[in-house]
Amino acid sequence: MLGIYRNMGIGLALTGLVAMGVASTPALVALIFGTPLKWVAMFAPLAFVMFFSFRIDRMTTSGARTAFFAFAAVMGVSMASIFLVFTGTSIAQAFFTAAALFAGMSLWGYTTGRDLTKMSTFLMVGLIGVIGASLVNLFIGSSVLQTVVSVAGVVVFTGLTAWDTQRLKSEYFAYAGTQAAEKLAIMGALSLYLNVINLFQLLLGLMGQREE
Repeated sequence: MLGIYRNMGIGLALTGLVAMGVASTPALVALIFGTPLKWVAMFAPLAFVMFFSFRIDRMTTSGARTAFFAFAAVMGVSMASIFLVFTGTSIAQAFFTAAALFAGMSLWGYTTGRDLTKMSTFLMVGLIGVIGASLVNLFIGSSVLQTVVSVAGVVVFTGLTAWDTQRLKSEYFAYAGTQAAEKLAIMGALSLYLNVINLFQLLLGLMGQREE
C-alpha cells in the first residue's frame, strides 16, 4: 500500500508541475488551447487509460511505471487550462477538499470490516452514467446538467475511493511477495490517482470561482 500511495503521490505532483508549467508559458497555451490540439489534450488521458487496460499484462514493471508517469504528465497538459479559467484560491480550495475526502474515504476503506464489493455494481453504473452525461454536456453546455453531473460524480468517486482501497488491500494479501505485487502497486496508484483527479475537477466545477 505504501508503494501505491508513493506512486500516486509522484503522479499527482508531476501532473501539477506540468499543468502549472504549461499554463505559465503563453506560447504553449496558444499552441495547445488556441488550436484543434485542445481536443487531443482533452482526450489523450482517456487514450492512455485504454492503453493501460489492454497492455498492462504484457508490460514489465518498469515499463508500466514509465507509462503511468507519462500518463500523469499528459494529464497535466490537459489540466493546464484550469489555471487560465479559475482563480488560484478556488483551485487550492478544491484540491484540499478533494485531498481530505480522498484521505478520509481511503482510510475508511482500508480499515472497515464491511464488505464494500456490494457497492461495486452501483458505483460502476454511476460512473458510466457520469461519463456519458459529461460527454453529452460537452455539446449542449447545460449548467444545470453540469451541476447534477458534478454532484453525482463526487458521490461516485468518493465511494470508489473506499472500494478501490479495500480491493487493493485484498489483492495485496493475495499477491504479496510476487512479481505481480509490484505491478499491482502501479495499477493501484492509477486507480486512486484517477479518483483524486476526478474529485478535484468535479469539486472545482462546483465551488470554483472563475477569473474575471
